Amino acid sequence: MSSSLKIRAGVVAACLILALASLAPTLVGEELPEFWRKAVDPIHLGLDLQGGMHLVLGVDVDKAVESRVDTIIDQSEELLREQDIIYKRVERAQGDRVIITVYDEEAARQVDQLMEDSFPSLETLTVESVGGYIQKNYRLSDNEIAAVEEYAIRQALETLRNRVDQFGVSEPTLQRQSDNRILIQLPGVKDPQRAIDLLGKTARLEFKMVIEDANPQEAIAGKLPPGGQLLYERRGDARTGTFSETPIVVESKTVLTGDLLSDANVRIDTRFNDPYVSIDFNAVGAKRFDQITAANVGRRMAIVLDDTVYSAPVIRERISGGSAQVSGSFTEQEATDLAIVLRAGSLPAPVDILENRTVGPSLGQDSINQGILSVLIGGLLVVLAMLVYYKLSGLVANLVLVLNLLFILAMLALFGATLTLPGIAGIVLTVGMAVDANVLIFERIREELRLGRTAKAALDAGYSKAFLTIVDANVTTLIAALVLFQFGTGPVKGFAVTLSVGIIASLFTAIFVSRVIFDFFLGRRAIDRLSI
Repeated sequence: MSSSLKIRAGVVAACLILALASLAPTLVGEELPEFWRKAVDPIHLGLDLQGGMHLVLGVDVDKAVESRVDTIIDQSEELLREQDIIYKRVERAQGDRVIITVYDEEAARQVDQLMEDSFPSLETLTVESVGGYIQKNYRLSDNEIAAVEEYAIRQALETLRNRVDQFGVSEPTLQRQSDNRILIQLPGVKDPQRAIDLLGKTARLEFKMVIEDANPQEAIAGKLPPGGQLLYERRGDARTGTFSETPIVVESKTVLTGDLLSDANVRIDTRFNDPYVSIDFNAVGAKRFDQITAANVGRRMAIVLDDTVYSAPVIRERISGGSAQVSGSFTEQEATDLAIVLRAGSLPAPVDILENRTVGPSLGQDSINQGILSVLIGGLLVVLAMLVYYKLSGLVANLVLVLNLLFILAMLALFGATLTLPGIAGIVLTVGMAVDANVLIFERIREELRLGRTAKAALDAGYSKAFLTIVDANVTTLIAALVLFQFGTGPVKGFAVTLSVGIIASLFTAIFVSRVIFDFFLGRRAIDRLSI
């Protein structure tokens, strides 16, 4: 055996060992040593093969616009006070409009100048005289509304991705779709309802001051004090495990939001052994929290999550550490999920579940079985055709075909790719393409034998003349597969992955491995004719 053949045979053997080592976690699983299982993951199965959830969420971008206007209102009130401009009230109207009511023309001119300098995204609409007061009407520009909506969708996608990552789902799919929609696929989810609750929760954390002298019963009847808001406080009974809601009146103005959080973790109350969520503010939030608590000692501060008051403790003293806690008779699972959504960030706008489909694992197993059956039937037909038509050379092509399938699965495991049902279709297609390369080579060899060449010379000529044709055909197909992977979604991408991997494996096995096998047998003894 020549040194060149030894080197090539060593490369094939090394690739074979690597392939078997990569597939061992998929085939053997827990019986392997821990270091082996950590080094290579088993082949990941897609949603259609192992079951899971398929969700389509719609982002309520109108709420994001309203939130932006509310922020402008809070900032404008602070600026009006700083510049000693006397005003009656600042309010939002029709979602994207800001109305500032003042007492005279001079104040109206000052307000105009302030809003023009501080909020260039606002357009001045009308000036109205209502009941002796002057109302200045402003509206967000169309460009600003479009920017807010675009940011809301992108931020919602990123926030949902963070939540899914912390939820611990393997190989999730999150993609933006048209009409403010987001597609989420979660393979292998065992608790669909928990996933829905976790993803759908807006998780807008707010701190509001309680209006102590307000009567909640009058508020229920519709008699709210100016600047007041009726909410309900969630209270749990540890003995019975039941929850009740108590009406509470808070200021509609939010003094602090969860956007300024830096971390959130589950803690256990040592006195009552109840879980709660400990939150830490960033530098800006800690400073703001210090100012709020210093100015409101003796008052109650409501901790509000998605318009539900979880606790309303009395501020006993100034709190300078930048930490607080959210308690509310949580179970450990509830506290953990709340910490996840707070860490991942609140959604910039509410999301609605527009489509919810759950794929059961039994359906996935049926798909796997049918996919394997299709590969076996297709492979068996190809094997028989090659044996009948090309005799012993067809046996070499069949051996190469088996190695090709082995290398495809090994590369899927090594690269952490996800195998889907369309991916199995890509493997079936690759089986036919892999044999096609051998057919080109064998036909070239036959032509050379007809011209009277020796077996060794015909083999050399057949491989050299078919090489460029095989590479051209496979490279053009690979380019198409890469385009599908780049721009395709879902099933199309799964098909493109296995097709791309299959083309690379086919080139290696058809051109390199099969030649090594032929050279091995031709090098051992003189062969006058090939069985082809």
